[in-house]
Amino acid sequence: MSFINENQINQILKKTSQPQKQRVEEVLNKALTLKGLELEEVSVLLNIYDNASLNRLFNTALKIKEEIYGKRLVLFAPVYVSNYCSNNCLYCGFRKDNKEMKRRCLTLEELKEETKFILEQGHKRILMLMGEHTQKCGFEYFLKGLRAAYSVSDSKENTIRRINIEIQPLTEEQFQKLSKEKIGTYTVFQETYHKATYKKMHPIGKKADYEWRLNTMDRALNNGLHDIGIGALFGLYNYKFEVMALIQHAQHLDKTFNIGPHTISIPRLEHAQNAPVAITPPCKVSDNDFKKLVAVLRCAVPYTGIILSTRESAQIRKEVLNLGVSQISAGSKTNPGGYKEASANSENEEQFSLSDTRSSGEVIKSVLKQGFIPSFCTGCYRRGRVGRDFMDLAKPGLIKQHCLPNALTTLKEYLEDYADEETKKIGTELIKRKLNEISDKDVKQKTTMYLNQIEKGERDLYF
Repeated sequence: MSFINENQINQILKKTSQPQKQRVEEVLNKALTLKGLELEEVSVLLNIYDNASLNRLFNTALKIKEEIYGKRLVLFAPVYVSNYCSNNCLYCGFRKDNKEMKRRCLTLEELKEETKFILEQGHKRILMLMGEHTQKCGFEYFLKGLRAAYSVSDSKENTIRRINIEIQPLTEEQFQKLSKEKIGTYTVFQETYHKATYKKMHPIGKKADYEWRLNTMDRALNNGLHDIGIGALFGLYNYKFEVMALIQHAQHLDKTFNIGPHTISIPRLEHAQNAPVAITPPCKVSDNDFKKLVAVLRCAVPYTGIILSTRESAQIRKEVLNLGVSQISAGSKTNPGGYKEASANSENEEQFSLSDTRSSGEVIKSVLKQGFIPSFCTGCYRRGRVGRDFMDLAKPGLIKQHCLPNALTTLKEYLEDYADEETKKIGTELIKRKLNEISDKDVKQKTTMYLNQIEKGERDLYF
């Protein structure tokens, strides 16, 4: 079953290639109602180029993000279990034909050590990933790794509170097993929704099957999972087409399951060892177009979490935080064992090169200086606000009632346990200001109580 209609996308993009300013204004005003946008409206925004309209788009995207999630910005770190892969994706360092890649599958003890290093940075949530290779590192081993990561504590006796996963498309039986594990969001990127390009980029392996990958989230939601994430790798095909296809995918999921994507990821193609397409992107996305597509996605799917990785430079990351991004990685490594064994030869194990190589602490300090609240919140997942329940809160902007206090308490934990003095000072001042923005008297009082308890040594207090 394919719900991606390429002809429809192309016709709409052509029809709206030169939108009138009045039409742009109408679409942006609709976006502010938090109801999302239809395909033609999305296309109108993708086809604007004048500075006045772009600035209006950017301001609208920020207002929508703050209406839904406030100033909080969720942080996480990826951990790679294995770089073995049986696919041969032309843009990926893990590809089968990359003979220079030093292959590795972490032992459970090594995975625990990686998790501890991530915890010592202050993280409370991680994204676990691996290449697709059923013999060298299969699904059952990954589940053992998941449990191993949860079992770790650091020097402050803190543990990982939520693990999101990004692994290959699974069968119905595997999804049923996965649904019984402690996971957050399950993510699979389609990479490119354009069928001809997809076929070219994925010549061999299970991943070569476009439809199998496209219908992954239907299998997931039909077999016990609640929160799913989608994404496209921008640079493989025309970015406007990819955004439109992402919207078609989101609309299909929402219509079929009443559950839209919990997250949408927006990676741009980055250099990867012996990956020809990554070296010369066929449809390179400029910084300006990248900023536009981020803002358009926020307007079109207001409830979703938009994830920005360390593929992007520190400067670009700083700029797009004001365009609707709500989750970022920090202090990332893209090779198995990368946290404990950081070395100059890491390219021989990495999936792709990183542009933002700052430490987690540096990223957090920068985020604070921009006025955002670095959040390590996992409250929704552990309170059962998942799937349709999460959507019922996120779509009208009610989730912010939980996001703000949980962001403040988890930031307070970070400041007490891991921050340097400058970060602690900036963060403490921000907490004081943001505490006054909690309108509910009882919630404000309880948040104040939690903050005082955290200062006295208690941890993991959340709404």
